[in-house]
Amino acid sequence: MQYFAHMQEIKSDILTKVLTQTKDYNENEFNKDDVLDALNSEYLSVENLKALLSSVAEDLIEELVFKAAKIKQRYFGNNISLFTPLYLSNFCNSKCVYCGFQKGNKIVRAKLNENEIRQEMQAISKTGLQEILMLTGEGREFASVEYIARACEIAKEYFKVIGVEVYAMNVDEYKLLHEKGCDFVTIFQETYNPLKYSKIHLAGEKSVFEYRFNAQERALKAGMRGVAFGALLGIDDFRKDALATALHAYFLQQLYPNAEFSVSIPRLRPILNNAKIHPKDVNERRLLQVLCAYRLFLPFAHITISSRERKGFRDEVIKLGASKMSAGVSVGIGEHMGEKKGDEQFEISDNRSVKEILTMLENSKLQAVMSDYVG
Repeated sequence: MQYFAHMQEIKSDILTKVLTQTKDYNENEFNKDDVLDALNSEYLSVENLKALLSSVAEDLIEELVFKAAKIKQRYFGNNISLFTPLYLSNFCNSKCVYCGFQKGNKIVRAKLNENEIRQEMQAISKTGLQEILMLTGEGREFASVEYIARACEIAKEYFKVIGVEVYAMNVDEYKLLHEKGCDFVTIFQETYNPLKYSKIHLAGEKSVFEYRFNAQERALKAGMRGVAFGALLGIDDFRKDALATALHAYFLQQLYPNAEFSVSIPRLRPILNNAKIHPKDVNERRLLQVLCAYRLFLPFAHITISSRERKGFRDEVIKLGASKMSAGVSVGIGEHMGEKKGDEQFEISDNRSVKEILTMLENSKLQAVMSDYVG
């Protein structure tokens, strides 16, 4: 897919590195000794990571969990960072077959105005949360860069840490968001298989694979404090997508050692008008395997577990490797004010309030972190 006219190209070899490693990955080449070697290594190589993501490592999941929990404790202690998403708009110009916001899907569309953004933020801030992640559908004609920048500016009045998960932008556009208070940029590549990517992203800005891949690097060039990564596990070969996600973060971390990195482990979820979507072969045991592999390979990185997963699973993995979770989640438009005006992006499995999450953390002897911002 060719770049759109407004899209900025940057010189980077990270995409080539990631795709080469992923293409050559054959999980059947790894045996039990390779997995044990990885578990006994202080710092993991790329080959170690490949072994931990292989099928044979599933039989050693208890050992993976034990090692991941130790590393999580070493670098994050009992701390669990909390945030909540705020959906600004569900209008979208892209046709992505797995997403409820996709162009042409018959849902109730809505976009918050400035007053509504403020009301949503006031409602969220009353829960005690100090970190917010703002989201939109794809398409700057629906939610312009200036609109998102203004939302960041308003968010600074209520929150200490501000992130966005919106369409991919150019360096100067990320700079504008950063000037208005944005700290973090999240971009999910969904799948790192270019062929599969082209088959499920049928139209719109998001269909340009390479431009989306380089978004985190453009964000860091713009001065963002950190970036986040994720593949939507279940779309394609989840082992290869998990490998590519970790390597994407790893190679970029080598270029930007002072930046903060985060990875997520989202799975496919049903959407409005398509309840049959499911994560296929990515069961909870395999999701846990991916989480543990990430923790061992990227010990300093935050690992986020979203409300896509059921509460019992989330409550356990924050003890075993995840260091960040969402709370008080709404994936519709305007719902924090109490009256939803636009439909959801996908179904969630854990709709607990912030208060309920805080109670769970306290009962588990874990410490909620509302903000790690200093300065």
